[in-house]
Amino acid sequence: MPSAERQSFEQLPGDERLTSAMVSDSLDAAGLRAQVLERRLAPLAPGSRAFGRAWTVRFEPSTIDTPDDPYGAAIDYISAIQSGEIAVIGTDLSNDSAFWGELFSAAAIGAGAAGVITDGNLRDTEKIVGLGFPAFSISRRPTDYRARMRVAETGGVVTLCGVEIGTGDIVLADDDGVVVIPQSREVEVLTLARDRAAKESTVLTELLAGETLRSVWNNHGIL
Repeated sequence: MPSAERQSFEQLPGDERLTSAMVSDSLDAAGLRAQVLERRLAPLAPGSRAFGRAWTVRFEPSTIDTPDDPYGAAIDYISAIQSGEIAVIGTDLSNDSAFWGELFSAAAIGAGAAGVITDGNLRDTEKIVGLGFPAFSISRRPTDYRARMRVAETGGVVTLCGVEIGTGDIVLADDDGVVVIPQSREVEVLTLARDRAAKESTVLTELLAGETLRSVWNNHGIL
């Protein structure tokens, strides 16, 4: 998908309150009950949060080396990322190498990216944390992907931990996990999530003031 065709995503005031749990409940309410990654992608830094549109890339095994330009496809992929997007890297749970590190993160920050998630490995992890770039992965490994893996496709549909993610889908990743809102249903789901976030602020205040869980549930339908 050419980058010029991708739709931007504008967060609204209050969206900073949205969590993966709120979005998961809202997806359930919309009848989308399989949009949470089956495995938790751990953040490099606790408290990290990434929220934006997916820009996808899929890797596959390959021992072929191209000495003149071994990272060309990855460079092109990162060069095409747009402000507010999340790099979504599908590897089919590969442990053959790392797929992202410090310099990729620096380039993504320069482009205004919102974070990176992958079902593979990251490396240079302390340096990524130092950059303040939200990064989520299955694990970590120092091995370079050169002549082990290759970029198979960019901008398509990838499957991460049981969930299909297409370029343009909305992704929210935090300490609890990763949720995916299909682009075709984003208005409905985000409306539900934003309403829930507003109500949860009221519910929290009432509970701290001594209201019972039963009365809060009866009044607001949220727990």
